[in-house]
Amino acid sequence: MQLQTICHVGKDLEVSKEVVERIVEENVGTKLDHYLNKFKKEDATGMIEVKVDKNKKGIFDGSIQANLDGSKFHFSREDYKNMDDLINHLFDHFKEALSDM
Repeated sequence: MQLQTICHVGKDLEVSKEVVERIVEENVGTKLDHYLNKFKKEDATGMIEVKVDKNKKGIFDGSIQANLDGSKFHFSREDYKNMDDLINHLFDHFKEALSDM
């Protein structure tokens, strides 16, 4: 499967974009690698889009929107003090949804 990963960060987090991209790649490579094998067809395509931003409280909100060979997923969480925990938690929910397939 050709998998495209896109990361969006709010303007307050531009300096953290590389960190977000690294955490996303680690999660895709470790948490999801086994589950993504279900979509390993030669013509399969996939896209995972991650958005992270600071809210008015100065803490983090985020979402994952994914389309894996026609299967759509969406997860969002709000009010996390730690950006790493937010991203990891979103991927935990993504992994759980993939395991139910």
